[in-house]
Amino acid sequence: MLYFLWICHLSLLHAQTHTIGGAWLAQEGTTQHLLVLVDNYLSYSTFDQENKKFINTCGGPYALNNNQLTLNVQFNAQHPDEVQKTYTYLAQVKESLTTDISGKKISWQRVDTNNGPLAGVWRITDRKVDGKWHAMPLRDRRTLKILSGTRFQWVAINIKTGEFSGTGGGTYSFAHNQYTENIEFFSRDNERVGAQLTFDGKIEDGQWHHSGLSSKGDPIYEIWSKFDNLTSPNSK
Repeated sequence: MLYFLWICHLSLLHAQTHTIGGAWLAQEGTTQHLLVLVDNYLSYSTFDQENKKFINTCGGPYALNNNQLTLNVQFNAQHPDEVQKTYTYLAQVKESLTTDISGKKISWQRVDTNNGPLAGVWRITDRKVDGKWHAMPLRDRRTLKILSGTRFQWVAINIKTGEFSGTGGGTYSFAHNQYTENIEFFSRDNERVGAQLTFDGKIEDGQWHHSGLSSKGDPIYEIWSKFDNLTSPNSK
C-alpha cells in the first residue's frame, strides 16, 4: 500500500511551471519510481530493474485544476479494491520535483515532456489472426499502451472489477518505421527484463500499425488507436 499512497497523499513542492505532463523518475536504492502523465491519463510504476523485480503499478484518468490533482483509479496491481475510487491531492509542479510521502521526501527528475509522435494512450482496435482481421470493441477488460516521449507501458486491466492481468514497460524509440522496446519491468516474467524487441511500425490516418514478433516469438499484426474514451474525474 505504501507505493499507492504516493498517488493518494502526494504533495509536490516549489511550483515553477504549469505542466505536469511527461515522464518523471525517482530512485530509492535499486528501486525505481516511474510516473507517466499523458493525454489526461496517469500511470505510476515501481520496479527494481537491477534485480529484475516488478513491484506495483497503478493509475487512471486525472485532471489538474488550481493545484488540485484528481485521479480516477482504473488499475492497481497490488490493491484492486482501489479501482473506481477517486482521490484528490495537492500538486504543484516545477522542473524537478520534491515529494513528501507521509513525511518522507523523494526527489524526482523529469525524463521527457511527451515530445514524440507516439506519445499518448492507445488501445488495440484491430488484430490480425490467421490472416483474418478481428475488431476489438471497447469493453471493461482492455489492453492499453501508455507512452510518453521516451517511455512505454502496456497494461491489461478490467476497469470495473479491478482484475489486473499484467503489465510491462521501459524505454522505447520510434524512427524510420521501426519501433524498439527495451524492457525494464515485466510482471508476468521477470526474466524478460533486459530484452530488446523491434517491430515494424507506422502511423496511418492517426492509427498505429504494429507488426513483428511478440516477446514469445509469435507473429503479430495489431492496429492501435488513440484512446479518446477516458472518463475525466471532472465529468462525474
